[in-house]
Amino acid sequence: MKEIIDAVSRAAIRIKKTIEFGDTGYSSHINKTGDTQLKLDIASDLIIEEEFSKVTSIKSIISEEKEEAKTLHENGKYIVGYDPLDGSSLVDVNLAVGSIFAVYEKEANANSIVAAIYVVYGPRTEMVAAIDDVKLYRLDENGSFKEVKTIKLNEKGKLNATGATQKGWTPYHKKLIDEIFAEGYRLRYSGGMVPDLHQILLKGGGLFSYPATTDTPKGKLRLLFEVFPFAFVFEKALGAAVDGKKRILDLHASHIHDTSPCFFGSHEEIKKVLNEYAKH
Repeated sequence: MKEIIDAVSRAAIRIKKTIEFGDTGYSSHINKTGDTQLKLDIASDLIIEEEFSKVTSIKSIISEEKEEAKTLHENGKYIVGYDPLDGSSLVDVNLAVGSIFAVYEKEANANSIVAAIYVVYGPRTEMVAAIDDVKLYRLDENGSFKEVKTIKLNEKGKLNATGATQKGWTPYHKKLIDEIFAEGYRLRYSGGMVPDLHQILLKGGGLFSYPATTDTPKGKLRLLFEVFPFAFVFEKALGAAVDGKKRILDLHASHIHDTSPCFFGSHEEIKKVLNEYAKH
């Protein structure tokens, strides 16, 4: 696993430079989930593929920017699913963005995830790796990631990052969010999954929600590249992740680009979600 984390570290340093100095315009390509690809998305995807091609334990890769899985080493042990640059449309307004990685063994699905890693490109570049616990690393002035601390969530948090277009929310989801705000939770939502979830993790807890809506009844966020890896991180950080009714890591993806509603947080917030959604 160390060689995969090292490859992510190398890719992150290269992506950081690409974000700082690369072309932030749109390409002429549309990815599998219908998003027009930014040139940064394509560049980041190529960087990650190049770095992973050096790791013989990686059998294949699955990217948000690729139509299908790609084999790298036939005798490899792991399958890595990744979103090369989540929130890339925020780069042109200079907000934090990130890369997300899920490491699977045998098959790419929730019951086979063995590690999750993500990188935040903000004022500082930070990497979080979850295996047995959740470690925070920070890029130093010498170009190396140094361990900072172990991340653990409290039972209850203070932040509420609430996504999706509000006009598409169900009445019961709106009721849930209104009640959470009425309890004094603070709104923290940038539109970037990585920085918003990172903030909840580092601030000790809260709720991130991206529900089913009238225009996306199966949710918008992708299971293999976004939802499963962050569910793994939150559980290892002593939090929880659900789709509204079920534990995220009990779900099954039938296609590499499947999506799901998702809620990540500390236990008190996830209890609120489950209690409200159980009524409907």
